[in-house]
Amino acid sequence: MDHKDLIVVLDFGSQYSQLIARRVRELGVYSELHPFNISIEDLRALRPSGIILSGGPSSVYARNAPHPSPEIYALGVPVLGICYGLQVIAHQLGGKVDSSARHEYGPAKLIVERPADILRGFRPGAAHAAQVWMSHGDALTKLPKGFSTLAHSSNSRFCVIRDPVRKIFGVQFHPEVAHTPRGINVLKNFIFTICRCHPGWDAGSFIEASIARIRKTVGGGTVLCAVSGGVDSTVLAVLLQRAVGARLHCIHIDNGLMRKDESSQLVRLYRERFKFNFHHIDAGNVFLKKLKGISEPEQKRKIIGETFIRIFEKEARAIGGAGFLAQGTLYPDVIESVSYRGPSHTIKTHHNVGGLPRNMKFELIEPFRELFKDEVRRVGIALDIEPFILKRHPFPGPGLAVRIIGDITKEKLELLRSADAIFNEEIRSAGLYETVWQAFAVLLPVQTVGVMGDQRTYENVIALRAVTSVDGMTADWAQFTPTFLSKVSGRIVNEVRGVNRVVYDISSKPPSTIEWE
Repeated sequence: MDHKDLIVVLDFGSQYSQLIARRVRELGVYSELHPFNISIEDLRALRPSGIILSGGPSSVYARNAPHPSPEIYALGVPVLGICYGLQVIAHQLGGKVDSSARHEYGPAKLIVERPADILRGFRPGAAHAAQVWMSHGDALTKLPKGFSTLAHSSNSRFCVIRDPVRKIFGVQFHPEVAHTPRGINVLKNFIFTICRCHPGWDAGSFIEASIARIRKTVGGGTVLCAVSGGVDSTVLAVLLQRAVGARLHCIHIDNGLMRKDESSQLVRLYRERFKFNFHHIDAGNVFLKKLKGISEPEQKRKIIGETFIRIFEKEARAIGGAGFLAQGTLYPDVIESVSYRGPSHTIKTHHNVGGLPRNMKFELIEPFRELFKDEVRRVGIALDIEPFILKRHPFPGPGLAVRIIGDITKEKLELLRSADAIFNEEIRSAGLYETVWQAFAVLLPVQTVGVMGDQRTYENVIALRAVTSVDGMTADWAQFTPTFLSKVSGRIVNEVRGVNRVVYDISSKPPSTIEWE
């Protein structure tokens, strides 16, 4: 689909690079993420209405620091640099960036000097300081020729800079994160006032473009889609059904690592509600045998990915003619797994990304690879999928394997399923399910002394984890009342044989991830 307006985000390795693109899309303007070293020819061919340079972990003066082509400043296209992006603009155009004696990480106050251009609508002076989120160790110490400053902070003399003639702008803070409440106003000013874009991209246009792309890729071929019951795979399957019709075969592999009664519920949903070409495979014993004695989480993920795809290949041969495998991979899966389109740091291998074997016999189709969970939900709404499906909490592809710390056994799985079911049942009963991003139980590899009745026990510990989030990139622990936690703990200890202690995880992301493994 041809987009009239396009904002290109060049990725310098920030964990928030895709978040910038997402914020732009939320404003109704199409945005794409590209590597910082994209050739000037390829960049020009995209015909962008504006270019945003992301943040990043490097110092501009460091050896092998990522620098874009200096020719981007001569394209006649407005440019906005964010954090590292501001510094690379200054560095390349004759300014000076130095290591700061006082680093700035976290909240800061932005004091506007001139409320113009990207700060249009802001009020000047310390009395009207705006809260912003900083994350930098270096600082701009000399402006390039032609630039002036619009705002400063206590530690950044040149916190917002501009060259109005060449339409080049820079902000030292991160306007894309929720911790900068008026950051969206900065982006609006850049996108609509400076780049003169018009809103026109939404879930409907994404569906239209994706269907066209899928049909072009697949041709007359057959597509297999793994359906887990989660939001991503369900929305993906409905989208694929619109694109290729009966040539879509949905396969649910019960890997024995699902939540309580989940597979039986999914069979009814996919056969009766969506009327997919549906294949149900009970492979729990196969996965358990492969995972026997394995405790290392990365190894678990890779074994599950390898086993998963081999079972798919076997089912594909039975179906015949299937050359494509569709996955509901999302951007957080990718950014935490690989150096994605730039020098971002690897956090963990994700089951949809790092767990698949290199000699896989399918061509992958991943329409949601650059979307966040809430964007997929909006696509689902546009596809008329019921809210009770779209509001389901995320569930990892490796399932309970990454919620049992240590090796996997059938007994441990049954214990964890029971505890997890109680936790989620109480969350629903309390009317809290839709206020929580994700909630689950974790079986810890320790046993503790307890007393039940008049007898000493030495049994397992269950950790409860619940978080609130918007997109899964950052998350805070859900602050349940002590009364609620006491009720959940009491039920688990009394109803789940083999558990005598329950603890609650109060870690946020970062520094922790949402899942324990």
